[in-house]
Amino acid sequence: MPQPKKKAYQVIVDQIKEYFLNGELQPGDKLPTERELASRFNVSRTSVREALRKLEIKGFIEIKQGSGSFIKTAESHTLGEELSSTIINTEKKLIYEMLELRQALEVECAFLASRRATSVDLERISQALDMMDQGKNDVELGIQADLSFHHNIVLASHNSIFLQLFQTLSEHMQDTIRATRRQRLEDPERTQETIDEHKKIYLAIASGDANQAKQLMENHITQIRRELTESLLSHIGEKNN
Repeated sequence: MPQPKKKAYQVIVDQIKEYFLNGELQPGDKLPTERELASRFNVSRTSVREALRKLEIKGFIEIKQGSGSFIKTAESHTLGEELSSTIINTEKKLIYEMLELRQALEVECAFLASRRATSVDLERISQALDMMDQGKNDVELGIQADLSFHHNIVLASHNSIFLQLFQTLSEHMQDTIRATRRQRLEDPERTQETIDEHKKIYLAIASGDANQAKQLMENHITQIRRELTESLLSHIGEKNN
């Protein structure tokens, strides 16, 4: 079902918030005139006035008669907090959606890899594991090793469609791995546990135990989702205390 089209005033509200987030607008800055905003967004001045009223009600701007509209200095943190919350929630949603995709894709690939992997495939997966060991104290190396590990399992499935899908989504996959590793490795003890999880998956694939490989990959991704949920709830609890 298509998303309902945003009203003109909401587009303006969202854009002004984005300008603030990007640093193009600072607390105390004066907004363009109604005429300039109407021209910039190709909307009526009525829509501009409605947008400004919404922002004023939320305490994001102050409208001074005869002077114009200004980003409120005292309340600017409110806007920042709302934007940060929106961004965090959006990122969380995307991460969860990517994990759902990974669960569908990689669980099956682990199953297939355990039946189809060649000695070359197994060597590539093993090399990725070695890189993960080397990347314990190197964030970027760890991320690349993690991505390589999962990529090589997809390669080992010898399913060209799965491989194309993984490669198409590799940039999003990398962002997701970066975010989930950041959550998981806040506790140094989780570093080795994470590597051990990957080693168990590799050993199941190498031994040809398809059901075990499938189960371990499913457990791995499910655990990541559980930890992300716990982390989110923990942050919400801290904020409310």
